[in-house]
Amino acid sequence: MLFRASAETVAVMALDGSLFLHLTDQFAHMHGYRPGHSEVRSWERSIPVLAAALNDAGLGEVEVMLEYALPLNSKRADVVLAGVHPVTGEPSYVVVELKQWSQVLPDEDDPTLCHVERYGHPVLNPIEQVHRYCDYLVNFNGAVAEHGHRVNGVAFLHNATEFGVAGLREIERDGRGLLFTGQRRGEFLDHLRSRLSDRHPGARAADELLAGATVPSKQLMSVAAEEVRERRQFVLLDEQQVAYRMVLNAVEKAKRADRKEVVVVTGGPGTGKSVIALQLLGELYRRGMPALHATGSQSFTKTMRKVAGTRKREVQDLFKYFNSFMTAEKNSLDALICDEAHRIRETSANRYTCAEHRTGRAQIDELIDVAHVPVFLLDEHQVVRPGEMGTVADIKAAAAKRDIPCHVVPLDSQFRCGGSDAYLRWVVRLLGLEPGGPVVWEPDDRMQLLVADSPQEMEAFLEARRARGYGARMSAGYCWRWSPEPKPGAPLPLDVVIGDWARPWNLRGERSVSGAPPAALWATDAAGFGQVGCVYTAQGFEYDWSGVIIGPDLLWRDGRWITDRSASKDPVFKKATSDADVDRLIRNTYKVLMTRGMIGTIVYSTDPETRQRLRELAGGRLEQRASTA
Repeated sequence: MLFRASAETVAVMALDGSLFLHLTDQFAHMHGYRPGHSEVRSWERSIPVLAAALNDAGLGEVEVMLEYALPLNSKRADVVLAGVHPVTGEPSYVVVELKQWSQVLPDEDDPTLCHVERYGHPVLNPIEQVHRYCDYLVNFNGAVAEHGHRVNGVAFLHNATEFGVAGLREIERDGRGLLFTGQRRGEFLDHLRSRLSDRHPGARAADELLAGATVPSKQLMSVAAEEVRERRQFVLLDEQQVAYRMVLNAVEKAKRADRKEVVVVTGGPGTGKSVIALQLLGELYRRGMPALHATGSQSFTKTMRKVAGTRKREVQDLFKYFNSFMTAEKNSLDALICDEAHRIRETSANRYTCAEHRTGRAQIDELIDVAHVPVFLLDEHQVVRPGEMGTVADIKAAAAKRDIPCHVVPLDSQFRCGGSDAYLRWVVRLLGLEPGGPVVWEPDDRMQLLVADSPQEMEAFLEARRARGYGARMSAGYCWRWSPEPKPGAPLPLDVVIGDWARPWNLRGERSVSGAPPAALWATDAAGFGQVGCVYTAQGFEYDWSGVIIGPDLLWRDGRWITDRSASKDPVFKKATSDADVDRLIRNTYKVLMTRGMIGTIVYSTDPETRQRLRELAGGRLEQRASTA
């Protein structure tokens, strides 16, 4: 939240201009960069109109929360109004989505989407947008989790006439998604008075909402069975819902017209790509449309099979690998959902492939050919192995060769790392994956960052969090030899040795050994704590607390990072792998490892100089800040 005050105060500050200076400064402090011109302009044009409406309605004491951050993701509702319900006397909240649009056309195929002249692509109908914000707030804020009736939502298009938004209201269905225009301002005031009392201040209700415990995010793996077999467990927001709807619409059109389409969904870690993938699979499965989910990750696919297919074998069979389609019939599926598509490889052939199937055909061609609508969900900055080539350019080129339309949908908001955009930017700048160089971490209320002085200190800290009911894992760069799998009953080899501290790597195989889970379940099975995970078992997963050991392959020297390929024990790095590729892949590896935590990350480097630099950038040692963690 950027600012909170009574409607009367907001109106006064908007009039003298101090509100927008405050919002700009607060935004820069919280996010690490200044807001764009369009965002500032929307504040200047929309907030005074809303503040005037509230005061004209006699609601000057209603509490106004501007740019309210939704829990556990980086999305912000424009405004949340807090007050007292005029009839029940209970706390009452109105989520307001403000739009300057004067003319909006509903999508002819899907009323939950619409078209605005300034955008070259469909956007979410604001009624649907605010409805989903309300649902999400109820799902993830303990203050209203059992009182969903207290939350109401409106889209206020203050520049629009009724003619300019004709058709949008088709999806109005309850109080969580109503639309008002400037032409219907009187009705808007009446609606606000029906939800918010003009006789009681809203400060206490706002306090209650802000103090509401964050309901833990429904972990992707633990609800996969219900997600695929029964109903949708996650609320998709904004561009996530746009991506979801575009794919479903493409599948329906392709089926009617016998015409292929390719959809690419791009986004960084935690932007909801896998949630979208599961929702799509579940919805297509319920509609009886042939569709499959595929990844290049053994851990991710095996976990999906195990959790989602606990009771139904046919559900397990929905989860495949990218190399499963070498001999598949063309267009045998309505949709193929390629999750983690950045892991697409040049070909599907490997050492076990029989001679007649070694055609040299590109894996990306196989994936496009097998479905009417192949869907690729990817993050180009998560490529961590040589030979991975799933990029937007590669997919577009493969589609263009066949004259197949290709649509790209970017995802911006993210749900990992507590929804902290600032932390993700800190990580990518720390590792030199974006220009500007490392910056000092400024703690926010979403993500915690700590630096340990030893692996023992890191492990003890994580153990203490586990004792409080949180999930935790330790992972490391691939800088220690990985011994062969032990025999059943034998102790796990202590490969990761740092001074007098030693722990085993996670298992490689498909069976449990000495209480440790198989490789595919290391990130999701509580017994995975105690083994050190590598990037290949951590990628695609999340846990509450992430402990990351930076090995001697990444060092801070003379004011910059250097990578030492000789310190890496990763067998995928061959002599033919260039130094530039090794440098990029090592940095990407640590980016993946440092973005697995939902609540916090604790980092340790085996190198003293690097450790000191991390302390300077992260704001001190663990013991200085652990009391607040």
